[in-house]
Order: sequence, then C-alpha cells, then structure tokens
Amino acid sequence: SDSAAQMVFYAFSAVMGLSIAWIFAVFTGASIAQTFFVTAIAFAGLSLWGYTTKKDISAWGSFLFMGLIGLIVASIVNIFLGSPALVFAISVIGVLVFAGLTAYDTQRLKSEYLQLAAMEGQAYLGKAAILGALSLYLNFINLFMMLLQLFGQRE
Repeated sequence: SDSAAQMVFYAFSAVMGLSIAWIFAVFTGASIAQTFFVTAIAFAGLSLWGYTTKKDISAWGSFLFMGLIGLIVASIVNIFLGSPALVFAISVIGVLVFAGLTAYDTQRLKSEYLQLAAMEGQAYLGKAAILGALSLYLNFINLFMMLLQLFGQRE
C-alpha cells in the first residue's frame, strides 16, 4: 500500500540521517551549511532543467548507471588503498554522475507520471511518487556528500 511504502521511506530517511551524522564531527558547521545550500541550489537547477528541457536525456541512463557502479567499485577499492587522490577523483566524478542522475531522474519521473496518468494508472501513482522521491533524495544526499568531500572545511 501507499502508506506502508511511505512509512518505509520515512524510516529509511531517518536511518540515512543518522548514518551521515558523523559529518558534524568532521566538518565545520559553517562549511556543512554552505555546502548544503550550494547543493540545494544546484539540485533545484538540475531538476528544473531535467523537467523543462525538450532534449530527450533518457539515453544518459545506462552511462550514468555505469558511472555509479564505477564509483562504488572505486570506493570499495579505496577502503584498502586509502588514497587521498582517489577520494578526490571519486568526489569529482561523483558530482558529475549525481548531477546527471538528478536531471535524468527528474525527466524520467515526469515521463512515467504522464504515462501512468494517461493510462489511468492511479493505483500506481502513489508508489511511483514514493520511489521517485527516494531516487531524488538519494541523488541529493550523494551530491551533498561529494561536494562536502571536495569543499568542506574540516574541524
């Protein structure tokens, strides 16, 4: 049901918030706030562009997904290497990947909504909205964390 999916989304968001609380011990409050506002503005702009552009960016999906897989693999490798240069590269590439995913996902969600509405798929709209919110939420959090790694001032 929609309400169960919504509760899972809220619980996931709470757990995610707790799991990134460590940033307050590592970065200054001012740099966290500044990075948050930069992320919010960038996210809004990217999402607005993805929503309003006439260009079909659906072909970006597989490229961005492969970029995401590459980021995950590089992050796992860097657990063992501990390379600051690799952290920097992951963060730069991560900003590009999550910026692209934000525009891509926004356009994808708009297209899915229009298709479901045209097919009178009202039963699926609630679940699609929650999954869309989760996708955009993860894009925002990851974009924020990548920017914080690049520009955050450490305590």
